[in-house]
Amino acid sequence: MTDTALAPAAAAPAPERQSSKLDDVMLAMDVVDTLRHDQKITERELAESDREEDLIERLRAIYRGQGIAVPDEILRQGVKALREERFTYKPPRDSLSLKLARLYVTRERWGKWALGAFAALVIGSGWLAYEGYSARVELTQTIPAAITRLSTDITREAGSDAVRQRAAALVVDGETAARDGKAPAARAAVAALEALRDDLRLEYDLRIVSRPGESTGVWRRPRRNPGAMNYYVIVEAIGRDGRAIARPVTSEEDGTTRTVTKWGVRVPESLYRRVEADKRDDGIVQNAILGRKARGQLEPVWREALPGGAILDW
Repeated sequence: MTDTALAPAAAAPAPERQSSKLDDVMLAMDVVDTLRHDQKITERELAESDREEDLIERLRAIYRGQGIAVPDEILRQGVKALREERFTYKPPRDSLSLKLARLYVTRERWGKWALGAFAALVIGSGWLAYEGYSARVELTQTIPAAITRLSTDITREAGSDAVRQRAAALVVDGETAARDGKAPAARAAVAALEALRDDLRLEYDLRIVSRPGESTGVWRRPRRNPGAMNYYVIVEAIGRDGRAIARPVTSEEDGTTRTVTKWGVRVPESLYRRVEADKRDDGIVQNAILGRKARGQLEPVWREALPGGAILDW
């Protein structure tokens, strides 16, 4: 058997050598730091290359005074590192990637606000979409259906062709407005049809007021014709349940319209005198029903012809 000499294995770096290299780097960094603390002198010395030896001598004296022996090679490395700004921190260039990184790092601060804004945007967009959908449904389905229903009710309730013609005109207005996308006008037509239907369904008596302490009739001299005399009887609309019903009434004196439960109806003088005598007899008007509004009609039927006109204050 032939003896074969084995090649010696590569020696691992000695721990002492690694520690020595680390110490050299640390010393060089310390040299740079010392130079930065004496910045004015350093700038002057480094500006002149031939004075580098003076700077190294100054550093040697500083460390000797601290009881630290620093090799000249380390001092030269420190001066060189300062010149090359090797141990100087330089902030990264402002770029898109840096901005994105900063946003990510500060996400806890701005994230909740961004999330809230995004949620508000989503909710707002959803609400606008819902409103648009609701408006389309209203104009294409809800309003046309309401117009059809109300027209049918009015046709069934109406007791005259004049009422039916009035309703037909409102139907045309409402359908045209809905087709043209004019929601306010379409809604107004529906409201007018509802009011017309409700008026047709009303039943009440126009009863002369004769309660103690309340006026039953008044007379006025018109401003435009002071030589004439207008006579009024105070009435109220009483429904089948015995309650007063508020009605819109327009005053012939100033043209204002108010919804009231009592108003003055202009009557001939002869009727005014008969009502006056009726009340004077025992303080109560016996023949108190002046007119009656029947279901299916818009206007009341008076027990005798009246000149027309009304007042709201007396």
